[in-house]
Amino acid sequence: MLLQTRQLSAFYGDFQALFGIDFQLEAGEIVAIIGANGAGKSTFLKTLMGLLAAPHEAVRFDGRAIGGLATGRIVERGIVLVPEGRRLFPSLSVEENLRMGAYGGRPGRWNLQEVYALFPILREKRLAPSTSLSGGQQQMVAVARALMSNPKLLLCDETSLGLAPIVVKDIYAALARVTGEGLSAIIVEQDVGLAQRASSRLYCFQEGRVSLTGRSDELSREQISHAYFGI
Repeated sequence: MLLQTRQLSAFYGDFQALFGIDFQLEAGEIVAIIGANGAGKSTFLKTLMGLLAAPHEAVRFDGRAIGGLATGRIVERGIVLVPEGRRLFPSLSVEENLRMGAYGGRPGRWNLQEVYALFPILREKRLAPSTSLSGGQQQMVAVARALMSNPKLLLCDETSLGLAPIVVKDIYAALARVTGEGLSAIIVEQDVGLAQRASSRLYCFQEGRVSLTGRSDELSREQISHAYFGI
């Protein structure tokens, strides 16, 4: 078991956003999380990354409790987030953004040459300001920057949001390639069909709780609709 949460709850001040989330991810696995806006999907990823407080033993990664650790220490352990909206550094070039991903110095295969091989357009654009790229190209930078940290677990928050279908196809093909080489991933997706196709297992969140879980290829539309909308 690479990642496990037990009765994980999370708060924004006095507002409770997650209620007792039990979640498991095996090494080399891709798990998708779906749910309506406000269901707690992004909150869950933020809590895994230490951006929201969590009881220490409520999150275990690679056999060790990491709940509530500082984000930098969690990245050092091997978890990295591709945030919703990409969050690139606007004053930096493409290559400078990529180099920021390697600041922790974790050893591994991912370096500039490897991410340029994965996304060749980024080599062409490496000296350009990150803000000059298209939305799809910026998403590639965000994924590549995350890979530069040489993670064991990649968290992808709304990777396809606002992108053209052909760009989404290219990005998910790249994700399939890197996960096929042993990297684990949790993907948060609004597109349910895409989430099912891209993952081996699926969790549905509703109002901060797990409303459904199972193998992605075995869950029916009716099961997902009921868990998604609560009807």
